[in-house]
Amino acid sequence: MTAVGVAPGIDLDPAPVRRGRRRSTPFLLALVGTAYLCVFFVIPLVSGLIVSLMSGNPDDGYTFTWNFGIYSSLFVDPQVPYLTFLLRSLWYGFAATLVTIIVGYPVAYFIAFRVSPRWKNPLLMLVFVSFLVSFIIRTDMWAFVLASQGPVVTFLQGIGVAGKDFHILGTGGAVIFGDAYNDLAFMVLPIYAALERIDPRLGEAAHDLYAGRFRAFWHTTLPLSRAGIFAGVLLVFIDCVGDPVNSALLGGTNTYTIGQAIQDAYSGNQQYNVAAALSTVLMVVLGIILFIYARVSGTDDLEDLV
Repeated sequence: MTAVGVAPGIDLDPAPVRRGRRRSTPFLLALVGTAYLCVFFVIPLVSGLIVSLMSGNPDDGYTFTWNFGIYSSLFVDPQVPYLTFLLRSLWYGFAATLVTIIVGYPVAYFIAFRVSPRWKNPLLMLVFVSFLVSFIIRTDMWAFVLASQGPVVTFLQGIGVAGKDFHILGTGGAVIFGDAYNDLAFMVLPIYAALERIDPRLGEAAHDLYAGRFRAFWHTTLPLSRAGIFAGVLLVFIDCVGDPVNSALLGGTNTYTIGQAIQDAYSGNQQYNVAAALSTVLMVVLGIILFIYARVSGTDDLEDLV
């Protein structure tokens, strides 16, 4: 029988409509992220590439001339050794990232496994408490702490470890230390998130199989926290390599980095094409390095942190 008022052959089952809405919802939500990436990543990226291919000067202006020669000229000019600045920045970024792993992993491990649940959030807040102060002010304060008359050098000289002419400020070590200090929280949080997801029973099972603490950690905890380390490396390494602040405030003439070169070319000399070309080269180099690192370390479980 056919219901009254309903034409034969018309299906009023709302299930297909609901299924269609469920299928379209992820695409609609993805539009927001896609629009964000286009506006704040793709468009600036393309704009920077276009600017890098311009020719001219600040007085006469710049015109688009497909000037690909600027990329080769950047690394053959003996007066401005951009290649040295790039390699130095990569070294500082690598060293600072390694320091944050060495310091940050034990901190994250302690908070995840050695602290009662009610103390975890307060301790995580302590990790981020430095972010309540401006980045410039934090770095400038370390310039005071590491100065020749500062407490660190004075203490080392007082116990006889350092000589009279010993100094930290103005060296590569000061820049690396500043980078590591400012980005330490970016390493602690993703590692903590990865460790927090590990089932404690896995460690107990390793001990039941006669594995000591070190072997249980090395073969169980560390591999399962690999995604957190990878995410931390992404955040810290990229930020440290391109940072011009720490090298400017904590370094000296021998610690000039590619970040400073980009900043000076853009705001100081108004060489917009040079600044854009350096930024493009830096982005490509970082992309290649991180791609190789991702292939070597593996990122299968990185999505678990999201």
